Amino acid sequence: MRIIRAKDYDHMSRQAANIISAQVILKPDCVLGLATGSSPIGTYRQLIEWYKKGDIDFERVRTVNLDEYVGLGCSDEQSYTRFMRRNLFDSINIDLANTHIPNGKNPDAKSECDRYDSVIRTLGGIDLQLLGLGPNGHIGFNEPGECFQKGTHMVALSSETISANKRFFEAESDVPRFAYTMGICDIMQAQRVVMVVSGAAKADIVKAAFFGPITPKVPASVLQLHRDFTLVADEDALSMI
Repeated sequence: MRIIRAKDYDHMSRQAANIISAQVILKPDCVLGLATGSSPIGTYRQLIEWYKKGDIDFERVRTVNLDEYVGLGCSDEQSYTRFMRRNLFDSINIDLANTHIPNGKNPDAKSECDRYDSVIRTLGGIDLQLLGLGPNGHIGFNEPGECFQKGTHMVALSSETISANKRFFEAESDVPRFAYTMGICDIMQAQRVVMVVSGAAKADIVKAAFFGPITPKVPASVLQLHRDFTLVADEDALSMI
């Protein structure tokens, strides 16, 4: 595990964007695993800025997103399809046909999860996976539990996750209760994993995840075993270390 200590959110975002841009430059047709939520937005903004300057080209890049809410489709404003278009895809020269996100409108969980795992395999796996860190240690929507889930699966969101995500909806009751999410095995098989974490509110879970025991009760703790994992966090998030 490698830790990059950033001064603040903006510095964290630039450091993570540096790693991603280097991946794209070295392998223009790479497969990027992408995350949603507030943590990676600054990283995406920095990548957009460098794209507009001509420093990075996304024409051949393929992407797979971690997750999607069950019940939301690509036209829903709060879907992760819309999030990615709003925060990255519409501002760069990526081919939307090369972007992949679970289909939240597919009511057949098994067929959708099998389909998404097949997409990842067909792409040859993930070269670099970007992650955030949930307040309860979840990565993607892999919630605390009794075991690590291997492949893409449907998960019931915890009360902590629902509460954390309610800021993106008009009311907490509007937050979907289920999601399709990439599994732990999918994440761990990525060649590289980069996590961005910001803020004092995440300090306790950073300590538990990366300086405590490896346990499915703190899903992110499994990243201690990854062969090329980089944690990019600001000083507040690292304050308990």
